[in-house]
Amino acid sequence: MSETPTGRFCWYELLTTNPEGAPSFYGDIAGWGTQPFEGSGEPYTLWMNGETPIGGVMQLPKQAIDAGAPPNWLVHISTPDVKATAAKAQELGATVLHEESVPEVGSFAIIADPQGAVFSAYQPSAETPGHDGPPAVGEFSWAELPTTDWKAAWSFYSELFDWRQFDQMDMGEMGVYHMWSRDGMRPLGGIFNKPPEVPVAAWLFYIRVPDAAAAVEKVKELGGEVLTGPMEVPGGDMVAHCKDPDGAAFAVHAVAAAQ
Repeated sequence: MSETPTGRFCWYELLTTNPEGAPSFYGDIAGWGTQPFEGSGEPYTLWMNGETPIGGVMQLPKQAIDAGAPPNWLVHISTPDVKATAAKAQELGATVLHEESVPEVGSFAIIADPQGAVFSAYQPSAETPGHDGPPAVGEFSWAELPTTDWKAAWSFYSELFDWRQFDQMDMGEMGVYHMWSRDGMRPLGGIFNKPPEVPVAAWLFYIRVPDAAAAVEKVKELGGEVLTGPMEVPGGDMVAHCKDPDGAAFAVHAVAAAQ
Protein backbone atom coordinates (compact mmCIF):
# COMPACT_ATOMS: atom_id res chain seq x y z
CA MET A 1 0.00 0.00 0.00
CA SER A 2 1.39 3.39 -1.01
CA GLU A 3 1.45 6.33 1.35
CA THR A 4 -1.83 8.23 1.61
CA PRO A 5 -1.48 11.61 -0.10
CA THR A 6 -2.41 14.79 1.74
CA GLY A 7 -5.03 17.00 0.15
CA ARG A 8 -6.27 14.91 -2.80
CA PHE A 9 -9.93 15.26 -3.76
CA CYS A 10 -10.47 11.51 -3.87
CA TRP A 11 -14.15 10.60 -3.38
CA TYR A 12 -17.44 12.37 -4.13
CA GLU A 13 -20.72 11.56 -2.40
CA LEU A 14 -24.19 12.68 -3.33
CA LEU A 15 -26.35 13.03 -0.22
CA THR A 16 -29.88 13.22 -1.55
CA THR A 17 -33.53 12.79 -0.68
CA ASN A 18 -33.91 10.61 -3.77
CA PRO A 19 -31.12 7.98 -3.82
CA GLU A 20 -33.26 5.69 -5.99
CA GLY A 21 -33.83 8.27 -8.73
CA ALA A 22 -30.47 10.07 -8.79
CA PRO A 23 -28.52 7.32 -10.62
CA SER A 24 -30.63 7.56 -13.78
CA PHE A 25 -30.22 11.36 -13.89
CA TYR A 26 -26.45 11.37 -13.44
CA GLY A 27 -26.08 8.29 -15.61
CA ASP A 28 -27.53 10.24 -18.52
CA ILE A 29 -25.55 13.42 -17.74
CA ALA A 30 -22.16 11.96 -16.83
CA GLY A 31 -22.29 8.48 -18.30
CA TRP A 32 -21.91 6.81 -14.92
CA GLY A 33 -23.05 3.35 -13.98
CA THR A 34 -23.73 2.17 -10.44
CA GLN A 35 -22.83 -0.75 -8.24
CA PRO A 36 -24.25 -1.64 -4.82
CA PHE A 37 -21.88 -1.49 -1.86
CA GLU A 38 -22.53 -3.75 1.11
CA GLY A 39 -19.76 -2.59 3.45
CA SER A 40 -21.64 0.14 5.34
CA GLY A 41 -24.63 0.01 7.66
CA GLU A 42 -26.75 2.33 5.49
CA PRO A 43 -27.79 1.59 1.88
CA TYR A 44 -24.99 2.87 -0.34
CA THR A 45 -24.50 2.82 -4.11
CA LEU A 46 -21.17 3.38 -5.87
CA TRP A 47 -20.81 5.74 -8.83
CA MET A 48 -18.87 3.86 -11.51
CA ASN A 49 -17.02 5.67 -14.30
CA GLY A 50 -16.48 2.63 -16.49
CA GLU A 51 -14.82 0.10 -14.19
CA THR A 52 -13.59 2.73 -11.71
CA PRO A 53 -15.55 3.77 -8.60
CA ILE A 54 -15.37 7.54 -8.11
CA GLY A 55 -17.89 8.13 -5.34
CA GLY A 56 -21.27 7.14 -4.00
CA VAL A 57 -24.88 8.10 -3.46
CA MET A 58 -26.86 7.73 -0.26
CA GLN A 59 -29.87 9.07 1.60
CA LEU A 60 -29.38 12.54 3.07
CA PRO A 61 -29.31 11.81 6.84
CA LYS A 62 -32.32 12.86 8.89
CA GLN A 63 -30.18 14.95 11.21
CA ALA A 64 -28.89 16.89 8.21
CA ILE A 65 -32.44 17.44 6.93
CA ASP A 66 -33.53 18.56 10.40
CA ALA A 67 -30.61 21.02 10.43
CA GLY A 68 -31.80 22.49 7.14
CA ALA A 69 -29.20 20.93 4.84
CA PRO A 70 -30.35 20.54 1.22
CA PRO A 71 -29.30 17.64 -1.02
CA ASN A 72 -25.63 18.20 -1.76
CA TRP A 73 -22.34 16.83 -3.04
CA LEU A 74 -19.75 16.12 -0.34
CA VAL A 75 -16.07 15.75 -1.21
CA HIS A 76 -13.67 13.53 0.74
CA ILE A 77 -10.15 14.97 0.89
CA SER A 78 -7.41 12.47 1.69
CA THR A 79 -5.17 12.63 4.73
CA PRO A 80 -2.75 10.11 6.27
CA ASP A 81 -4.05 10.96 9.77
CA VAL A 82 -7.68 11.97 10.03
CA LYS A 83 -7.62 12.56 13.80
CA ALA A 84 -4.70 14.95 13.48
CA THR A 85 -6.37 16.71 10.55
CA ALA A 86 -9.62 17.12 12.47
CA ALA A 87 -7.78 18.49 15.49
CA LYS A 88 -5.82 20.94 13.35
CA ALA A 89 -9.01 22.04 11.58
CA GLN A 90 -10.54 22.89 14.96
CA GLU A 91 -7.42 24.84 15.94
CA LEU A 92 -7.84 26.81 12.70
CA GLY A 93 -11.45 27.72 13.55
CA ALA A 94 -13.42 24.92 11.86
CA THR A 95 -16.15 22.76 13.40
CA VAL A 96 -16.02 18.97 13.37
CA LEU A 97 -19.60 17.84 12.73
CA HIS A 98 -19.20 14.06 12.71
CA GLU A 99 -16.49 11.41 12.94
CA GLU A 100 -16.80 7.77 11.90
CA SER A 101 -14.82 4.69 10.92
CA VAL A 102 -16.12 2.13 8.40
CA PRO A 103 -14.45 -1.31 8.43
CA GLU A 104 -12.29 -1.93 5.34
CA VAL A 105 -13.12 1.56 4.03
CA GLY A 106 -11.43 4.00 6.39
CA SER A 107 -12.07 6.83 8.81
CA PHE A 108 -13.48 10.25 8.07
CA ALA A 109 -14.39 13.51 9.76
CA ILE A 110 -17.11 15.79 8.39
CA ILE A 111 -15.90 19.36 8.90
CA ALA A 112 -17.40 22.81 8.40
CA ASP A 113 -14.64 25.26 7.54
CA PRO A 114 -14.52 28.64 9.34
CA GLN A 115 -16.80 30.19 6.70
CA GLY A 116 -19.28 27.28 6.88
CA ALA A 117 -18.48 25.20 3.78
CA VAL A 118 -18.60 21.47 4.53
CA PHE A 119 -16.13 18.79 3.42
CA SER A 120 -14.79 15.47 4.68
CA ALA A 121 -11.24 14.63 5.72
CA TYR A 122 -10.74 10.97 4.81
CA GLN A 123 -8.10 8.43 5.82
CA PRO A 124 -8.58 5.35 3.62
CA SER A 125 -7.81 1.91 4.98
CA ALA A 126 -6.39 0.78 1.60
CA GLU A 127 -5.24 2.57 -1.55
CA THR A 128 -6.42 6.17 -1.87
CA PRO A 129 -9.08 6.58 -4.58
CA GLY A 130 -8.54 8.96 -7.46
CA HIS A 131 -5.34 10.08 -9.15
CA ASP A 132 -3.29 13.22 -9.72
CA GLY A 133 -3.29 13.25 -13.53
CA PRO A 134 -5.58 15.23 -15.84
CA PRO A 135 -9.25 14.28 -15.36
CA ALA A 136 -10.87 12.01 -17.92
CA VAL A 137 -14.42 12.32 -19.21
CA GLY A 138 -16.75 11.19 -16.43
CA GLU A 139 -14.40 12.30 -13.66
CA PHE A 140 -14.66 15.40 -11.51
CA SER A 141 -12.42 17.99 -13.15
CA TRP A 142 -12.62 21.17 -11.05
CA ALA A 143 -13.56 22.24 -7.53
CA GLU A 144 -14.85 25.70 -6.71
CA LEU A 145 -15.47 27.42 -3.40
CA PRO A 146 -17.56 30.60 -3.39
CA THR A 147 -17.19 31.81 0.19
CA THR A 148 -17.55 34.82 2.46
CA ASP A 149 -13.80 35.55 2.80
CA TRP A 150 -11.58 33.92 0.19
CA LYS A 151 -8.32 35.00 1.85
CA ALA A 152 -9.32 33.42 5.17
CA ALA A 153 -10.59 30.29 3.40
CA TRP A 154 -7.35 29.96 1.45
CA SER A 155 -5.31 30.36 4.63
CA PHE A 156 -7.33 27.56 6.25
CA TYR A 157 -7.13 25.01 3.42
CA SER A 158 -3.53 25.71 2.47
CA GLU A 159 -2.43 25.17 6.07
CA LEU A 160 -4.63 22.12 6.58
CA PHE A 161 -3.83 20.29 3.33
CA ASP A 162 -0.61 21.93 2.13
CA TRP A 163 -2.23 23.21 -1.06
CA ARG A 164 -0.13 25.66 -3.07
CA GLN A 165 -1.13 28.85 -4.83
CA PHE A 166 -1.18 28.35 -8.60
CA ASP A 167 -2.50 31.60 -10.07
CA GLN A 168 -4.95 34.43 -9.55
CA MET A 169 -7.38 36.06 -11.94
CA ASP A 170 -8.89 39.53 -11.51
CA MET A 171 -12.63 39.28 -12.23
CA GLY A 172 -13.27 43.02 -11.93
CA GLU A 173 -16.27 43.82 -9.74
CA MET A 174 -16.46 40.14 -8.72
CA GLY A 175 -12.99 40.34 -7.18
CA VAL A 176 -10.14 37.83 -7.24
CA TYR A 177 -10.42 34.22 -8.42
CA HIS A 178 -7.66 32.34 -6.57
CA MET A 179 -6.50 29.01 -8.01
CA TRP A 180 -4.49 26.30 -6.27
CA SER A 181 -2.73 23.01 -6.91
CA ARG A 182 -1.16 20.16 -4.97
CA ASP A 183 2.05 19.90 -6.95
CA GLY A 184 2.43 23.32 -8.57
CA MET A 185 1.88 21.77 -12.01
CA ARG A 186 -1.88 21.64 -12.55
CA PRO A 187 -4.63 23.84 -11.08
CA LEU A 188 -7.34 21.92 -9.23
CA GLY A 189 -9.88 24.60 -8.43
CA GLY A 190 -10.67 28.16 -7.44
CA ILE A 191 -11.74 30.12 -4.36
CA PHE A 192 -13.48 33.49 -4.54
CA ASN A 193 -15.87 35.73 -2.63
CA LYS A 194 -19.41 34.59 -3.35
CA PRO A 195 -21.88 36.95 -4.99
CA PRO A 196 -24.97 38.00 -2.97
CA GLU A 197 -27.26 35.58 -4.82
CA VAL A 198 -25.24 32.61 -3.52
CA PRO A 199 -26.78 32.10 -0.05
CA VAL A 200 -23.95 30.32 1.80
CA ALA A 201 -20.36 29.21 1.36
CA ALA A 202 -20.41 25.75 -0.23
CA TRP A 203 -18.20 23.66 -2.48
CA LEU A 204 -19.23 23.17 -6.12
CA PHE A 205 -17.81 20.31 -8.22
CA TYR A 206 -17.49 20.10 -12.00
CA ILE A 207 -18.02 16.87 -13.94
CA ARG A 208 -16.10 16.54 -17.20
CA VAL A 209 -18.47 15.78 -20.09
CA PRO A 210 -17.90 15.51 -23.86
CA ASP A 211 -20.23 18.41 -24.71
CA ALA A 212 -21.47 21.03 -22.24
CA ALA A 213 -24.34 22.20 -24.46
CA ALA A 214 -25.63 18.64 -24.87
CA ALA A 215 -25.32 18.07 -21.12
CA VAL A 216 -27.33 21.23 -20.41
CA GLU A 217 -30.14 20.11 -22.72
CA LYS A 218 -30.18 16.74 -20.99
CA VAL A 219 -30.36 18.42 -17.55
CA LYS A 220 -33.44 20.35 -18.67
CA GLU A 221 -35.02 17.28 -20.26
CA LEU A 222 -34.58 15.23 -17.07
CA GLY A 223 -36.11 17.83 -14.75
CA GLY A 224 -32.96 19.52 -13.48
CA GLU A 225 -32.26 23.26 -13.49
CA VAL A 226 -29.61 25.18 -15.41
CA LEU A 227 -28.42 28.14 -13.34
CA THR A 228 -25.80 29.59 -15.72
CA GLY A 229 -24.31 28.68 -19.06
CA PRO A 230 -23.12 26.99 -21.01
CA MET A 231 -20.45 29.69 -21.12
CA GLU A 232 -16.84 29.88 -22.22
CA VAL A 233 -14.17 30.36 -19.56
CA PRO A 234 -10.57 31.54 -20.01
CA GLY A 235 -8.72 28.94 -22.05
CA GLY A 236 -11.75 28.06 -24.18
CA ASP A 237 -13.41 25.38 -22.04
CA MET A 238 -17.20 25.42 -21.69
CA VAL A 239 -18.99 25.16 -18.34
CA ALA A 240 -22.52 25.30 -16.96
CA HIS A 241 -23.84 25.43 -13.41
CA CYS A 242 -26.84 23.24 -12.66
CA LYS A 243 -29.04 21.62 -10.05
CA ASP A 244 -30.33 18.06 -10.21
CA PRO A 245 -34.09 17.43 -9.87
CA ASP A 246 -33.75 17.15 -6.07
CA GLY A 247 -31.81 20.39 -5.65
CA ALA A 248 -28.17 19.32 -5.39
CA ALA A 249 -25.85 21.78 -7.16
CA PHE A 250 -23.17 20.60 -9.59
CA ALA A 251 -21.48 21.83 -12.75
CA VAL A 252 -20.49 20.35 -16.10
CA HIS A 253 -17.22 21.05 -17.89
CA ALA A 254 -16.21 20.32 -21.48
CA VAL A 255 -12.58 20.76 -22.49
CA ALA A 256 -11.84 22.95 -25.51
CA ALA A 257 -11.30 20.93 -28.69
CA ALA A 258 -7.79 22.31 -29.20
CA GLN A 259 -6.72 20.70 -25.93
